[in-house]
Amino acid sequence: MNCPKCRGSLIRRELESVVVDECQGCRGIWFDRDELRRAKHAAEPDANWLDFKVWKESERLVGTPTSIDCPGCGSRLIALTYDSTGVEIDHCAECQGTWLDKGEFDKIVEALSSEIIKKPAPAYIRAVLEEAAEVLTGPESLLSEWRDFKTVLRLMQYRLLAENPKAASIIGEIQRSSPIR
Repeated sequence: MNCPKCRGSLIRRELESVVVDECQGCRGIWFDRDELRRAKHAAEPDANWLDFKVWKESERLVGTPTSIDCPGCGSRLIALTYDSTGVEIDHCAECQGTWLDKGEFDKIVEALSSEIIKKPAPAYIRAVLEEAAEVLTGPESLLSEWRDFKTVLRLMQYRLLAENPKAASIIGEIQRSSPIR
């Protein structure tokens, strides 16, 4: 397989416990179907529930056509902005593979980590409700959806306590004074 950008050779390597194809020349990375999602989950487990809509609604995918051919199937890649990260990725609507230029994977993980920290409590409440519905109807396995639900519920609790320090203080005091430890 050759790099869609510089035509260099792609070699197999492990990224966050996922085997991907990396260009020896430009250091771009080719992710076969679902590998980017899995690598992102491994790199930032708290961002598991922040799945990019491409993975959930790929049949409704709209992007800007590029001049780059998919190294997997030869189709034209389309340029998409990866959710709210601002990173432009090249995605194949046919085989569902994704090309990231050098450093873009790290930018995506960093942006998602930042989003987790900055998201206000009302957004977490909405996310908890969405994740609860996905436990039964989501595109991933029941176990995966349950983990996502538990993660966003935990993060919502942290956010509520961070935004309400008096409540956090009261809860801490109750825990410290409790005879059961």
